Amino acid sequence: MFRLGISPFLAVFLAVFVLWQGPAVAAAVPAPPGNRNVVQPPIPSGSISRTRATKGSFEEKYRKIRDLIASDRKLRRQIEKSAARFGIDPIHIVGALVGEHTYNVDALDYFQTYFVKAASYLKSAIQFQFEGEAVSDFVQRPQFSRCSGITGSYELWNCREEVWQTEFAGKTIGGTRFPNDRFSKVFFQPLYAGQTFGLGQLNPLTALRATDMVAEVTRRKKLNPDNAPEVYAAIMAPDSTLDYMAAVLKIAIDAYRDHAGVDISGNPGLTATLYNLGDVVDRARTLAEKRKTDPSVMPEENYYGWLVNDKLNELLPLVQ
Repeated sequence: MFRLGISPFLAVFLAVFVLWQGPAVAAAVPAPPGNRNVVQPPIPSGSISRTRATKGSFEEKYRKIRDLIASDRKLRRQIEKSAARFGIDPIHIVGALVGEHTYNVDALDYFQTYFVKAASYLKSAIQFQFEGEAVSDFVQRPQFSRCSGITGSYELWNCREEVWQTEFAGKTIGGTRFPNDRFSKVFFQPLYAGQTFGLGQLNPLTALRATDMVAEVTRRKKLNPDNAPEVYAAIMAPDSTLDYMAAVLKIAIDAYRDHAGVDISGNPGLTATLYNLGDVVDRARTLAEKRKTDPSVMPEENYYGWLVNDKLNELLPLVQ
């Protein structure tokens, strides 16, 4: 983290405690700070075309979200509160916000606007379904039997997505032709053409993956795929979406520590990259395999995370 301090007394106490506990498990290796790439990795064409369509620029969009955070005291307080709840530095949330609103959508001008939009979602009759079949019924099909014993929300929805990809995507089953597309896009995108929503530009499936952690930390009710309006409201309302953002970032940090033995908590560009890419457990396991033959291999930022690290001197003062 960026503001770590420890008293001499506490340092001695911890040293004695560790010796008393016996041999310690090897600590995760810190990922180096900053960017591994000197030049920003290529920006996807979709992001470029969206920005051109608004006759704007990435720099203008960056300044807009940076200035929104700087000028909205309530938003900064909520960022810090959510970060503290999940034990992460608030710069990770700032980085994800900057990346999303620079390369995905423009930031709304006022924090309050998101509350208004969240309320409107609660009144809707949207459902998570495909061709009239609710996703909660769909995942009861026999192909999903291997997921039935999984209790954690992240692992459960990860398993279901893998089954979708191997057993359904692009195939015809029982007379139904399933699109060769992502699970999240087919079942969790009943509104508009976009896939992500709210201040944190969260996907409903991402929120369902994180709902266990959010419920445990905040005591919020777990999200239910049968209640799509409630899921959308949770990812639209800033007070709850920031908690979900923090949980998603915490999951990424934990995954890289536990599976790859790498501590990415000191590099906001890496956590922003993973917020953008998703599939953090699979990515951490892939990195772990590479590090078996070459322990020097470290995760790298993409175009999205590169910007965050490049602008870190401007972003850190917002939450320090």
